[in-house]
Amino acid sequence: MSLVSLADVLQPALKNGYAVAGLVTLGWEEMRAYVRAAEAEGVPVILQAGPSCREHTPLPVLGKMFTYLAETASVPVVAHLDHGYTVEECRIAIESGFTSVMFDGSRSPLAQNIENTGQIVEMAHAAGVSCEGEIGFVGYAQGEASAGTDPEEAAQFARETGVDAMAISVGNVHLQQDKEGGLDIPRIQAIEKVTEIPLVIHGGSGVPVAQRVELARNSKICKFNIGTELRMAFGDALRTAVLADETRFDRVQILKETHDPVVAAARQVLRAFKGE
Repeated sequence: MSLVSLADVLQPALKNGYAVAGLVTLGWEEMRAYVRAAEAEGVPVILQAGPSCREHTPLPVLGKMFTYLAETASVPVVAHLDHGYTVEECRIAIESGFTSVMFDGSRSPLAQNIENTGQIVEMAHAAGVSCEGEIGFVGYAQGEASAGTDPEEAAQFARETGVDAMAISVGNVHLQQDKEGGLDIPRIQAIEKVTEIPLVIHGGSGVPVAQRVELARNSKICKFNIGTELRMAFGDALRTAVLADETRFDRVQILKETHDPVVAAARQVLRAFKGE
């Protein structure tokens, strides 16, 4: 198929009542497994390089890895920078072949977030790249608390920045390992009433699957970021492979045994976001 932008996959999702998964990658093994899962389900996929991934592998290398996978895939693939915190990070990602950048100014005051995000949007659009912004801070399990998105601020943010997608804080939390919570539906509906662009849920691993299905089909939420539950699947598979034979030391052979379990876990995730 081909490398496509975030807008290329989210606008059809918004129109036709489904969502696209933003799958958080840490290395080649997950990236490859996520694309194989998307091919098996016949859906587009967003490969996401977040801060921890970038600590491990430089953006120019990640860009080439994403591009290779996209060019050899049978489904559309988005190469997405997740949680870019500076103009420089976003610039390097764009120059490295990423087709989408997410600028996270959610900790900043509204006016500063709008100004900084707008600057990234202008740079990205000039290069034919999509931009996702965030309004309302999404917290972390056992860490920083969330600050919910104000609907009127969301409307202003969307209008004045020109972002292609907007991440919102509506009860979602990063790094949550269980699905005991649930999103604030009245707040989502209030945001939907005053905005027209695709909405994004970070920390999607903590959202109950039934609610993912409902929102994918019947709301403007068109992108769910999923990382923690797939990291857990990878970790479980790797632990099993290592402990199966303590005399093995070849990492290639060990890592091969993570592939099928991660594909299976990713397929389960992707299935929930399909349209009816």
